[in-house]
Amino acid sequence: MTVDPELLIHPDADDLAFSVAGRLITTIADAQSTGGIAHVVLTGGRVASVVYRTVAESPARVEVDWQRVEFWWGDERFLPDGDPERNETQAREALLSALDVDPARVHPMPADTGQGAEAAAAAYAAELEAAGSPTFDVLMLGVGPDGHVASLFPGYPQLEVIDVAAVAVHDSPKPPPTRVSLTFPLLDRTREVWFVVSGEDKADAVATALAEGNVPAAHPKGQNRTLWLLDEAAASKVS
Repeated sequence: MTVDPELLIHPDADDLAFSVAGRLITTIADAQSTGGIAHVVLTGGRVASVVYRTVAESPARVEVDWQRVEFWWGDERFLPDGDPERNETQAREALLSALDVDPARVHPMPADTGQGAEAAAAAYAAELEAAGSPTFDVLMLGVGPDGHVASLFPGYPQLEVIDVAAVAVHDSPKPPPTRVSLTFPLLDRTREVWFVVSGEDKADAVATALAEGNVPAAHPKGQNRTLWLLDEAAASKVS
């Protein structure tokens, strides 16, 4: 059962990123406190990159057993391996390369090797199933000015897909045009959903989503908690 979203507003993007980094360390450590494995879904974007660097540089990172963290992605730009525009590349450079992670527990979405985005989406769905179809502990999401989350864009048919875990997305309204994304049922299969959003250009989308308006960002909900972690600019139009 989901609960109402909570808003936490920070003065600026840097303060937002610092706060999210500390929250991420604490939440992963709590998830591991009973001896289990933590499952974290990463996102991309400028604020996410700062969050990752802050986690990697934080003395508090020792609170987490990084060998017992499974890393997943909510969406990916379907580009060759190592392309700087891939969310995986960003996360590896800013975070994963600095931590003692288990490479077998890092689950990037497939890169473009000529197999096609549909095959990549099917492969990622199979990887999730092979891992036991886990419930994620934390899912981080950005929000676009149009209200999209992951690579689920307003008006696109992928919004209606409920029978598979991941889908290919073509003709994205923002480059690159081809992507792979988790679907809404997977985005909802998480204990805590965190929307991490900064910038005045996102303010309309944030306000619309929080008012349960017709944008994709209105839909993902955490089973235990849904957090909107905003800077003042992104929150400027929230009633």
